[in-house]
Amino acid sequence: MNEHWSRKRQILACLHHEYFVSGEVIAQSLSLTRAAINQHIDALKDYGIEIYSVKGRGYKLATPVSLVNESHLVNNVDSRCFYFDETTSTNAFMLGHASELKSGDICVAEYQSAGRGRRGRQWLSPYGHHIYASMFWCLNNDISHASGLSLVIGCSIVKVLSDFGVEGLGLKWPNDIYLDHKKLAGILVEISHSSVQKTKLVIGFGINMSMSVEQGELIDQPWSDLSSQIIMPDKTELLIQLHKTLKADLQLFEQQGLAAFLDRWNEFDIFVNREVSLLMAPNLVNGVCRGIDEQGALLLETEQGIKHYLGGEISLRAVT
Repeated sequence: MNEHWSRKRQILACLHHEYFVSGEVIAQSLSLTRAAINQHIDALKDYGIEIYSVKGRGYKLATPVSLVNESHLVNNVDSRCFYFDETTSTNAFMLGHASELKSGDICVAEYQSAGRGRRGRQWLSPYGHHIYASMFWCLNNDISHASGLSLVIGCSIVKVLSDFGVEGLGLKWPNDIYLDHKKLAGILVEISHSSVQKTKLVIGFGINMSMSVEQGELIDQPWSDLSSQIIMPDKTELLIQLHKTLKADLQLFEQQGLAAFLDRWNEFDIFVNREVSLLMAPNLVNGVCRGIDEQGALLLETEQGIKHYLGGEISLRAVT
C-alpha cells in the first residue's frame, strides 16, 4: 500500500458513522497537523465518502465504510487475488491482464474511477462502500457455449446472499439482482478472447453494501443495499464465499449447461408470469414473461404465441 492510501486509511479508521470525532483528536493520534487532517478529509470526500464536518464537533461518516481485509481474503481464496484501493475498473484490469490469468483469478477494488455497467453505463463506485469485483474464467469451448452465463452468475450471487440470511431477493433478466423490488447488484460479462477451442471471459459484479443518500440521488432507478438487513454481511467473508460458489457453479455450467440452474432462476425470477414490456429500440413488445429457456433466452408470451429473446440491446420492464 502506498503512502497516499496508508494515511487516508488511518484517518478513515478514526472516523465513525454514529458519533463525531474531533479533528484535534485525530491529529494527535496520527501526529499530523489539523491542516493535514483537513486536506485528507477533503480528499476522502473526493473519493465518494460522505463525511459531515461540523465546527466544534469534528467529523462523522454519513454511512458506514467497510474495507476488505486483504490478508484474510488472499489467504482464503484458492486462486490469485488482486486487491486495490483504487483502479479504473476491475473488469478493465482483468481484460488488460487476461493473457496472464487462470480461471478463478479475481480482482477486488475499494474504488473505481471508471466503473462500468451494461451498455456502457456508469457504475457509481465510492470508496469502501460497496463490492466491486471481477473474476476471470476460460470456457473450453466457443462463445456459443457462454449463452446464459450471466444468469448463472446471478443465481450464484443470490444463493450466497441467501446463505448469509438476506431475504427478499430477486433476479431480473438478464443480469440484475434485486432486493425488495429495487436493484441491489449488477453483472457485466465481457469477452477477452474467443476461438473454436476457448473463450476467455471477465465476469464483473457490483453489490451495494452501504449507500449514502447523496450517492443514491445520483442513481436513476430504485436501489437497495445490504445495510437495510438486520445483520449486514461482512464484506470480506461475502467475497470469499462468492468466489467459492462462482467457481463451483461455473464448473457445473460447463458440465451441464444452464439446465442445472433453471430451478434456482425460476425461484427468484421477479417477472415470471407477469406482464412485461421488452424495449428493443425503437420497438416495444408487450407480453407475459414465462421464464427462460435452456439457452438463457427470455420467454415472452404474446398474442402470436411464445417468443424467445436472447441478449443484445434489450431492456425489460414490468407493465404498471
